[in-house]
Amino acid sequence: MIIIPAVDIKNGKCVRLVQGRKEDETVFSDDPAAMAQKWARAGAELIHVIDLDGAFEKSPQNLDAIKGILKTIDIPIQLGGGIRDEQTAHMFLSMGVQKVIIGTAAIKNPAWVVRTADQYPGRVVVGIDARNGLAAIEGWTENTQIKAIELAKRFENCGIAAINFTDIQRDGMQTGPNIAETRKFAEAIDIPVVASGGVATIKDIQNLLPLETCGVIGVITGKALYSGTLDFKESLALARSNGEPLCRTSRN
Repeated sequence: MIIIPAVDIKNGKCVRLVQGRKEDETVFSDDPAAMAQKWARAGAELIHVIDLDGAFEKSPQNLDAIKGILKTIDIPIQLGGGIRDEQTAHMFLSMGVQKVIIGTAAIKNPAWVVRTADQYPGRVVVGIDARNGLAAIEGWTENTQIKAIELAKRFENCGIAAINFTDIQRDGMQTGPNIAETRKFAEAIDIPVVASGGVATIKDIQNLLPLETCGVIGVITGKALYSGTLDFKESLALARSNGEPLCRTSRN
């Protein structure tokens, strides 16, 4: 399991929101590229970058900051926020982004997501953000009646690299990840899962590690790293040492 630091960008700054509410933000840095570089130097294998303004405005809004990150670090980034069409996905993938994260379009234009995954195998991540088990879209501002697991199943056998599964009610709250729901989600599908939302301390990483045998390949953490309740290098060392599996199923 890999530990993936998050760099969320709003108005060109590195911020964290609480449960995705744009009015409830904390600014951690005026320089997102410097933050990405910090995590890269600490040993990160992948950086999770979200254009929050892009998610709300439905098109990329922080291109300069994204380009700055790409110029500053030499490890892969996965990028989401406002990627709703072929031109945008192609632009970012051609620019050097390793993986694009597609959220809203997974519901509104699933055929395009499948085509993009076929065109760029292993470089498309589907972002499924759930509130009470149901998918939310448009930067988490709009709820749907589609079950998160049912949505994920639509993309099996399509060449999707992974699904980022976020429990919205835990995101930014530092109350601990929803282990039961994450396990249930990962066990229900054949696509690798990256967990997100709620990580606060090293104990949370320890609790997530057994889910690796369920198909959880990584965990995204942001606020805990920036507020200092979680030490990245300690988390990395723990993840690399791994733990005893507790899940009912295993992957070949």
